[in-house]
Amino acid sequence: MLTELETLSQNIGRLIEISQRYNEARIALEEQLAQARAECEATRAELEQAREERNALQAERDALSAKIDDAQVRLNAILEKLPRARGHHEPDNQLDLLAPEQAQANHDANNDATRHGENA
Repeated sequence: MLTELETLSQNIGRLIEISQRYNEARIALEEQLAQARAECEATRAELEQAREERNALQAERDALSAKIDDAQVRLNAILEKLPRARGHHEPDNQLDLLAPEQAQANHDANNDATRHGENA
């Protein structure tokens, strides 16, 4: 019976050690969890701040875009009111949008066609 009591005492001692290690591991994990939660909350706060900054930048971009559009409309209205001065060599069409070589070639072709029409 004495040996049984000693065995029982040893088993209880091992259980106490295991329980202590388990509690220490649990406490360490709880601390890690609390730290991870704090980091998560800090990240959420940073994310919310970034979203607010993004929204402010989008609003600023939209306001600037509206101002640009308004300025473009006003500029076009002013340009339409201005008389367009044309030189004697400047064609009265949209060939000025072409490269200078292409515009000259088209201008020469138009002059040739006009000359042939005059000769006919």
